Amino acid sequence: MPRRLVQDVRTRWNSTYYMMESLIAQKRALCAYSAEHDLPATLCARQWGLLEKIVAALAPFEELTREVSSSWSSASDVIPIVCVLKRVLSRRNESDEGIRTMKITLLEAVNRRFKDVESEPLYAVATLLDPRYKDRYFTSVEISNQAKAALIVEVRKMEEVFKRSTSDSSEPAEGTSCESAAVEPASKTPRMETASHSRLESIFDEILKESSVEPAPQLTTSSACIEVQTYLSEPTIQRSDNPLLYWQVNQPRLPTLVCTAAKFLCAPSTSVESERLFSTASIIIDERRSRLTAEKAEMLIFLKKNLPLMLK
Repeated sequence: MPRRLVQDVRTRWNSTYYMMESLIAQKRALCAYSAEHDLPATLCARQWGLLEKIVAALAPFEELTREVSSSWSSASDVIPIVCVLKRVLSRRNESDEGIRTMKITLLEAVNRRFKDVESEPLYAVATLLDPRYKDRYFTSVEISNQAKAALIVEVRKMEEVFKRSTSDSSEPAEGTSCESAAVEPASKTPRMETASHSRLESIFDEILKESSVEPAPQLTTSSACIEVQTYLSEPTIQRSDNPLLYWQVNQPRLPTLVCTAAKFLCAPSTSVESERLFSTASIIIDERRSRLTAEKAEMLIFLKKNLPLMLK
């Protein structure tokens, strides 16, 4: 199969990465072609080496961008991914010769753009409710305690909903059941199948081993808050495991937390997936398809989106 060089697109940073990656993949052919045709502008050995170092430095960005942009990504992935990215960029070694300034600039940009991400309740609570991460990826104890306080507030709200529903009738009101709120988990997803092959998996494990589990302060004796303290004191599951399957299994033991997790773990980490849906709809719904009904359009969009996953 013939291979082609990738064209750089100014509006997509990862196209620059793919362009340089394709250049390195075709290095031997390009050098032979430039020597045969006596091209005036060619890359020397030092420039090729620098290009390889740049690609290696940008590889974590490309991998993590694909991860948070996937259809199975959750808001709980954001804080751990930012933590891992900072760890990778802050490391210094001899192979950084020529790109040290670049890595420092990238680290400063990441710190500036994501400085408030751990203070966002959506991302903080979602991270705590993901059994793969819990409170192990927060940068300080103070931020971790703030996230736990926000989680307890959400759990108390869910507990109040349960109390009102049981006081109004003997059976829970519609929509308050964890079975109706939870998402039916798949045993495996593409993200979970490839997690063990990630080049950054060792960094995730390294941060987990360094994190010390501190017992949360006993703020109250309510059953919901005891659930939170019990859950956080337990070890995390493997990153390749399904967090929704974990909550399905632990529903009888942690009923209030299950409903809270269903609320936060369903939140996507980025708007990429919704933008893909609009792009899919724009391809299917066209002026020349004037007789296409809304029902048929929804069916085609559903098949376009889900059929590749069903066939795997």
